[in-house]
Amino acid sequence: MSIILGIDPGSRVTGYGVIKEEGRNIRYIDSGCIRTSDGELSQRLLQIFDGICQLMDDYNPDEVAIEQVFMHQNPSSALKLGHARGVAMVAAASHRKRISEYSPREIKQSVVGYGAAQKEQVKHMVVKLLMLNSAPQSDAADALAIAICHSHMRHNLSLIQRSQNLRRRAR
Repeated sequence: MSIILGIDPGSRVTGYGVIKEEGRNIRYIDSGCIRTSDGELSQRLLQIFDGICQLMDDYNPDEVAIEQVFMHQNPSSALKLGHARGVAMVAAASHRKRISEYSPREIKQSVVGYGAAQKEQVKHMVVKLLMLNSAPQSDAADALAIAICHSHMRHNLSLIQRSQNLRRRAR
């Protein structure tokens, strides 16, 4: 049993999703958004840091998963996203949490089964997989998808490692 925190970083809105993994089953715990106020970038980054630290204290996740930065057409937006992502990673690392990173394509492939899925398809599958009554906010749904992806990847890695161990023993 482990608790996974998924983070969808953003300089204005950072989504988070918390799930509990029990064997092959996943259960929804919480999700939401850290919304920063207008103002200096440094102050918004501090709000993200404080928000992630609060989530660490509230849920004490065993592992953290975060989306990798993808290239934006606007370099300024990409830099701000990179800053937000870095601050979220430092907040998790300051709580001694293991952090895994996934590309948008990996997340979509893991949750929907198609790496070029649309946002609405991802949100639909998040609702189905977690048996939610309603769809969460877009950024929170993305963060839940990141947490689900991490759960799936952990399970797949575990199967591969067991298979390799069995082959070694058979030799």
